[in-house]
Amino acid sequence: MSAQTQFSGGFQNAPVDAAHAFRAAMTVMARPGQIRTVVGSVPPTPLSVAAGTLLLTLCDPETKVHLAGKADTGAVRQWLAFHTGAPLSDAVEADFAVGTWQDLGPLDQYRIGTAEYPDRSATLIVECTNLHQVGAALSGPGVKGKAYLSLPDIPRFQRNAALYPLGCDFFFTCDDKIAALPRSTQIKLEG
Repeated sequence: MSAQTQFSGGFQNAPVDAAHAFRAAMTVMARPGQIRTVVGSVPPTPLSVAAGTLLLTLCDPETKVHLAGKADTGAVRQWLAFHTGAPLSDAVEADFAVGTWQDLGPLDQYRIGTAEYPDRSATLIVECTNLHQVGAALSGPGVKGKAYLSLPDIPRFQRNAALYPLGCDFFFTCDDKIAALPRSTQIKLEG
């Protein structure tokens, strides 16, 4: 990776781009099933624009990041270090983990919080090949009636939700699109 590539790809107007991305991230987390567009970064492959933008928005030198599978490249490591200063970690210590569903591996390796500190859990950024408002039926906080979202493994998300108030939270990314699934959301397969 050249120095030019390492230093490029970040926010052009950091305060504005980060504010827009943060609002989109909080909106989809508060409204499970909604899909929003986020732009502002041009991360190295294989990261999507949405995943890179989330990392630039949510990570800092105090945030431990786990790059899973194909996301763990020298180019991504250098880009993330330069733009956020976030230290890399293994899955067990990660605040955020990013990768495909297959690469993120078993969920039980990530922190789910404790009874005293349920917020000390990991948030997983799942890179998807598609992201649609179909499939699993979502209900719970932030969902008026029902919402739908294409999820890669419904039973695993149901087991995670059963741990509430513990458990992991999820962002799903595809190109420049994001959606989210907080641990408080109930998931059912209809039909």
